[in-house]
Order: sequence, then C-alpha cells, then structure tokens
Amino acid sequence: MGKRFNLIVFDWDGTLMNSTAVIVAALQASCADVGLPVPADERARHIIGLGLHDALAYVLPGVNPAVYPQVVERYGHHFRLREPQTPLFTGAEALLQDLHAAGHRLAIATGKSRRGLDRALEKTGLASYFHATRCGEESANKPAPQMLLDLTSMLGVAGGETVMIGDTTHDLQMAANAGIESVAVTYGAHPRSQLLNFKPIACLDQPRELWQWLRSNA
Repeated sequence: MGKRFNLIVFDWDGTLMNSTAVIVAALQASCADVGLPVPADERARHIIGLGLHDALAYVLPGVNPAVYPQVVERYGHHFRLREPQTPLFTGAEALLQDLHAAGHRLAIATGKSRRGLDRALEKTGLASYFHATRCGEESANKPAPQMLLDLTSMLGVAGGETVMIGDTTHDLQMAANAGIESVAVTYGAHPRSQLLNFKPIACLDQPRELWQWLRSNA
C-alpha cells in the first residue's frame, strides 16, 4: 500500500516534547517576578502554541501590553533554567526515524521562536529528520493557516496528502483553516473534550498510541 500522507506535520511542545508543565511553571514564575496575577494551570496551558501577543493578552487580561516585554524576559529565564531537564516523549525519536526511513516528509509547525526551536532540535539531535520547520514569528500564528500553507508550498505537497498532529485546539483549528486533516493527542496541553470539537481523524491518549497509529495509518 502507498503512503496515505506524504507530509506529516508535528507540533513541538506537548506533542513531541514533554514540556507542557515546564511552560506552565515558567509562565507562572515570570508573572510572579513582575508582580502580576499568577494564572491558574488551566489558563496557562490554554495559551501554549499561540503567538506571544495573543498568549499574554489571554493569560493577563486587562494588563497593559507595555509590561509584556518584562514578562517575556522573565519567562525566557525560567524556561531556560528548566529546559535541560525537559525530555522528549518516550519513543518519539524512534518514530521519527521510522517515518523518515519510510519516505514521509516531516515538518514542524510551532508557536516557539526560531531560536527556541533550533535550540531544542540541537539538544535532541532531531534536526536531520525534518524537511522543513515553521515558527511563530515567521508567518501568521496559530490558529491562522499560514504555517501549514507555507510548509505544503515549500515541500510541494498537496493539502490532501498532509496531516497535522497536535495537542491543542490551536493546532487543530489551524489545520481546519488550511483544509488539512488533523490528529489530536490528549497527553499535552488541552483536554479531549475541547480537541474533539475540531473533528480530528483520531484522538489518542498516550504517546505510544500515536506512534502505533502513525505506523499503521500514515
């Protein structure tokens, strides 16, 4: 049988890297440093994957945007302190190796900065598996479709041959806006009940279930 999807696009945080708790803790610590209200875990998880301005506007309603750079600076400090201990989900590297060897084109669409993603790819040694990557500051952020449209154009793959895999509603809404199918994972930032609203072709609860699904269905 031929490949169902020529291009498989992954979100990074909460999908391949087990970083949701690290992002939440870093955001909460940064707000405390600046003397702002500390968001609850659920509110902090919701913003993962969004662009910077949209994320801070959501998590700090009513706060003057002039304060955002202070929050960003402290967030970077707290995230980098925790980053060296942040692991990939078990089995992620083996999966990417298998998909790459099978001839799939692999890509990343993430709200992370280019500097942050490049640092993560260097740390994990995964850069060689990906044919293209797209970050938040390089095009319109999730849930706008532009990152996916850029990737399909760059790699010459039709939207119907592409699938987006992510752990947030922002990932799935981006895919829907681009006319691309999606697969949801519930082990990251957003709950199953919210993810199912976007009608993914699969909704999987454990990393090993995603690995198995891709090996059988991609």
